[in-house]
Amino acid sequence: MEEIVRFDTVGQYSAYNNNETRHPLVNIVDLSKAPRRFHKRMHMGVYTILLKEVKCGDLRYGCNYYDYEEGTLVFLAPGQVIGVENDGELYQPQGTALVFHPDFIHGTTLGRHIQEYSFFSYEVHEALHLSEAERKVILDCIDKIRTELQHAIDKHTRKLIVANIELLLGYCTRFYDRQFITREMVNKGILERFESLLNEYFQSDKPQTVGLPSVAYCAEQLNLSANYFGDLIKKDTGKSAQDYIHTKIMNLAKERIFDPNKSVREIAYELGFKYPQHFTRLFKQQVGLSPNEYRTLN
Repeated sequence: MEEIVRFDTVGQYSAYNNNETRHPLVNIVDLSKAPRRFHKRMHMGVYTILLKEVKCGDLRYGCNYYDYEEGTLVFLAPGQVIGVENDGELYQPQGTALVFHPDFIHGTTLGRHIQEYSFFSYEVHEALHLSEAERKVILDCIDKIRTELQHAIDKHTRKLIVANIELLLGYCTRFYDRQFITREMVNKGILERFESLLNEYFQSDKPQTVGLPSVAYCAEQLNLSANYFGDLIKKDTGKSAQDYIHTKIMNLAKERIFDPNKSVREIAYELGFKYPQHFTRLFKQQVGLSPNEYRTLN
């Protein structure tokens, strides 16, 4: 079985890469100081932001592979597993890693909103590719954190570092918005494939055997992470992927509601609802009328 190296603390990850731990809960790690080593998969117990500036092998996340390019950012949340594929050869890690423990942001604004940065759950092939200007902005944020870590720890340390992490993540959100636009050709067709996937789903027996299609299911079928897929649909349509699915279901429901030979209960089961009352509730939320009221009115 392939060995997995666990990093539950900032200190463990820093030591593994031959870096001094300047703060027990946060650090900037220079990966070029790490010894040459063979591929090992790593289980991260800390938040990690990797800035890769040169190619050092293929990073593997799950079943996906991605060959690094200049100025690429990868985000990892605690609990994720990551690895480098290099055909069994020694390689020299390169780049910079910002690592911080969940405890470091507890009780802060960042701690309360960290889940809103959905790119921490993106796959590696959905990484953020930086322009030279964007790379300089990210490096400036990292330098500010590094400078603060070189300062003796005092009552201001945590507040200032957290503020700079939040600033960095804010820039990353902006840069991802830009990437959704500049990668339009790469992402082109996702919405059409999503629509086709839903059409095929409801033309099959899956609603009766599996139930309603989930965002996670659709994303998996399109080879995307759920968060990246959701953000992409939101950028394209202005609505969440879940809302898009609900709209699709309601359009189908409004067509079938006119069949006098089918009861509302039968239509609900046909569409994948386990409980007819859930169908009725969603229909009223989306349409403004109950299914029976809609049928009578029309």
